[in-house]
Amino acid sequence: MITLNEIRRIIGKSQNPLIFFDDDPDGLISFLLVRKHFGKGKGVIVKGKPMLGISYLLSVEKYNPDLIIVLDKPIIEQEFVDKISVPIIWIDHHPVIEIKGVKYYNPRIRDKKDNRCISYWCYQLTKENLWLATVGCVADYQIPGFIKKFKKEYPDLLGDNGDQKEILFNSRLGRLIRIFSLSLKGATFDVNKNIDIISKANNPHDLLDGVGDAKFLLNKIEKIEKVYDKLLEQAVNENKKEKIVVFIYPSQKFSFSAELSNELLYRLPGRFIVVGREKEGEVKMSLRNPGDKKIKLPEIINKALIGLQGYGGGHDFAAGACVRKNDFEQFISVIKDEILK
Repeated sequence: MITLNEIRRIIGKSQNPLIFFDDDPDGLISFLLVRKHFGKGKGVIVKGKPMLGISYLLSVEKYNPDLIIVLDKPIIEQEFVDKISVPIIWIDHHPVIEIKGVKYYNPRIRDKKDNRCISYWCYQLTKENLWLATVGCVADYQIPGFIKKFKKEYPDLLGDNGDQKEILFNSRLGRLIRIFSLSLKGATFDVNKNIDIISKANNPHDLLDGVGDAKFLLNKIEKIEKVYDKLLEQAVNENKKEKIVVFIYPSQKFSFSAELSNELLYRLPGRFIVVGREKEGEVKMSLRNPGDKKIKLPEIINKALIGLQGYGGGHDFAAGACVRKNDFEQFISVIKDEILK
């Protein structure tokens, strides 16, 4: 496994790195930490699927990089790697996979239980922008060891909250996470404009208080949030008495599956959560385990996918999956059987 010192050296020597990152706050913040520290790197958000595949070769051709960095993506297709003629650095914390031709940093290679998120590792890489790293870690359901330092610098953002879910949904830090999350919604052109605004923020209060261009960003987010809140209310009302929450919503401009599944864990505690979005004949889902250590979501998803067209994976307590709409009932039946047995 490549070390952080080696990564630091390789990025330092590059002139034109291209950075692919996942479409969630952890992925975005990892990109921002690297971009801000090294002062270089074109960012490309990888949306919709857990893998970086050959469709993104167009970005490589467009930017002609001398280095490719991949942040927080669970899978890189071997075919993509085989067509690349420059070094690839991959920093990830999902289950380890076998791949050739990549400089791979994953803490799980040393310790299968070490799934500390990429915001954490990019902060260890750069040692700058503590506030960004904290947002990324907490957004990924992790409380980093440097949380006390963050609280000392920004006491108004945490207050007396110590519980993970309370921080996410009942603090100013949670509000900041919501800003990052909703900034990633919509067409890629709009998302890139949002990221440009966020990248100019020097501290969390610039975003929370709408300083400069952030005011424009907050206005956009408020409109998106109204759509989200309506779906959340519907999901809660329909599932108050259910042991396993299954909420599927039709395709629309924005995908909220990950955000809804996280907040439903808070609003409906103790339930297993499945939130999916129907689009183009498929159901793309986010699944959440409320804390049952006997349940391993990736294992259950793999069983449910047997004989079906689809994909899935992630962590024991948070994972994703996608199946054809016609196969959804069979998929969810297996999921329920595995959870309830």
